Amino acid sequence: MALWQKILTILVAGVLAVVLVGGVAFAGLYTTTKVPDPNADFQTNTTYLYYDDGSTQMSDLAVQNRTSLPYDQIPKAMKDAQVAAEDRSFWTNPGISPLGMVRAMVAIASGKDVQGGSTITQQYIKLMYLTPQKTISRKLKEVILALKLSNRLSKEDILRNYLNTVYFGRGAYGVQAASQAWFGIDAKDLSVGQAAILASVVQNPSILDPKVDPDNMGRLQARYKYVLSGMLDAQSITQAQYDQFSAKMPDLPTVKANPRYQGPKGFLVNTAEQELASLGFTDAQINGGGLRVTTTFDQKAQAAAEKAAQANEGQANAAAKSRGTSAGAAHAAIASVDTSNGELIALYGGDDFVKNSRNWASTARMTGSTFKAFGLVAGLRDGFTLDSTFQGNTFTPKGENETVRNEFNQQYGPVSLRTATAQSINTAFVDMVSQMDHGPQKVIQAANDAGAPKAGAWDAYNRIVLGFAEVNPVNMANSYATFANSGKQNQVHVIREVKDKDGNVLYKAASANKQTIDQNVAALTTSALQSVVNEGTGATAANLGRPVAGKTGTAGVGNQIAAAWFVAYTKQISTAVMYVAGDDGSGDLDPYRQPGTQTFFGAGFPALTWLQYMQVATQGQDVQNFDTPTNTAPKRTATPAPQVTQSQAPATQAPTTQAPSRAPSQAASTQPPSSAPSNQSSKQPQPSASTSTGTGGSTGTGTSGTGNGKGQTTTGG
Repeated sequence: MALWQKILTILVAGVLAVVLVGGVAFAGLYTTTKVPDPNADFQTNTTYLYYDDGSTQMSDLAVQNRTSLPYDQIPKAMKDAQVAAEDRSFWTNPGISPLGMVRAMVAIASGKDVQGGSTITQQYIKLMYLTPQKTISRKLKEVILALKLSNRLSKEDILRNYLNTVYFGRGAYGVQAASQAWFGIDAKDLSVGQAAILASVVQNPSILDPKVDPDNMGRLQARYKYVLSGMLDAQSITQAQYDQFSAKMPDLPTVKANPRYQGPKGFLVNTAEQELASLGFTDAQINGGGLRVTTTFDQKAQAAAEKAAQANEGQANAAAKSRGTSAGAAHAAIASVDTSNGELIALYGGDDFVKNSRNWASTARMTGSTFKAFGLVAGLRDGFTLDSTFQGNTFTPKGENETVRNEFNQQYGPVSLRTATAQSINTAFVDMVSQMDHGPQKVIQAANDAGAPKAGAWDAYNRIVLGFAEVNPVNMANSYATFANSGKQNQVHVIREVKDKDGNVLYKAASANKQTIDQNVAALTTSALQSVVNEGTGATAANLGRPVAGKTGTAGVGNQIAAAWFVAYTKQISTAVMYVAGDDGSGDLDPYRQPGTQTFFGAGFPALTWLQYMQVATQGQDVQNFDTPTNTAPKRTATPAPQVTQSQAPATQAPTTQAPSRAPSQAASTQPPSSAPSNQSSKQPQPSASTSTGTGGSTGTGTSGTGNGKGQTTTGG
């Protein structure tokens, strides 16, 4: 054998040996390489939150903004465009590209990074199962997995999975989210040109999206024409279509970015998230489970709450500015509940969740005279009636050293419980509680039964009825809803129904309607609270033009007004409005008072806010009357406490009631509302006593008494 023949034989044998060894090694790798668990984030689907109609989208929650589509719901133009852009041999290759692999091997041999050479199948493998690092070992694993996947899945399945997984820029994963992010339409409505644009940007959105950089437009146009040419070559489009779409690229409209947590709506989204978690849904389900969540929020009512709160906040802040106040802004909080089932139909917790996540509607503050409603329930349960007579003048409860006064030291003489409620007479309520065995505990029990959980300053002493106890607006609205609902309590909630992405119902809220207060006691309480609106401190609400029951409340520490309230209800809707001031809600509200008024009254901006909101919220609802109470004979006789002489109680002294002074809670409160007793910590200065002026010059009363060494706290109507 000639020398050259021997050399050639050796070379051929060497090559065959390398191929054989390489083939055996590759076969071994193929056998031992297992398909790993998919990357979790790429399996997520966006969760959608809807208003109470179940169809109007309120917001969405996502790890990756994605809505997966079945193969037959992805338009043919999109499938064809992606194949033309990324892998023109997709329908015939085995999941890998031999030419691409050769290019990759050349890059390896020259010491360069491993680049390119990826089919659609390989790109899907890289996204779903591997890391993005560029190494030989990862590239080899990618090839093996691509071959394995091609044996397990059809080409249609692979293309569907890829189009539901890949990133298109603008925060959009998958073709459905991309269609909405780029064009504001669903994928099914994409034109050939729009599909070609989306297929183009997959290669590298950061250098192909003109929104990122206007200079990217030239690159996008070139890539766009490349995609159209591929579609024409594959005969997926006609020459006429090519001419039409290549002559002018479709416009790229301005699509509003997802404002998930911006503005007042951010508080609704956050509240819904937290309630979903409390119901047992995991974070993965909430933010990537593709849930379809119907909330209880009414879009029209919510818009009205935002408008009313912001308009009156603006007036209050303008009033403070005119007085030269440099303190932080006044904050309004609104919570509105469907009385029949506990659904929270509107919530205003602040003007922008992103700027300040403290939700004032779920922040407990001292309730002032709105807490007297629970005193009414306790007294009626104990055998008193609305005609029972109590002390309307300054007096000192038996066994105590501190006097109880009405606001501005007003003297009323003996008054009925109904009149005491209408005019918010502090002395009468303290007198009533003092005559009851374990009176303070009975008031607390009545509050809990209505739906107000214990929070700060719930000390069991006779002045608790004046509103030192802290409750948040959501729970106050729900507590008053119990009165409207014939004494039946519901748990306040914001999630009505949850479905999975396939439409299966995972959760449905049910009304509890638990009878926690006797129906006639609830009806009598409502009757007394109607007197507040018809002839007392809450006269503003009478302008609603339908039966309304409610209570004003103002509270504070020393000479500062820390919170002002108006809580009132129709037969169908119960709404609580609270105002506080300052960055942490512990500022003095007095500078924000309405022009021409003595201080910041519950009957001022809070009642006006309530009225403006309720005028919209009740539109279209039937005018319904409250339950008619049955007047029962008193089971006990009220004995008005002896009054203090004028020499003992100077008429010039401002009314104050003894109670521990606190500073409002500093921590932001974003917990979901709950009617069940819970710990709502609040360490703030509590609402101060103040007068509430209704029509006809009627004046509500505040409480007073000397301090106890811990500071003075005042509450009023």
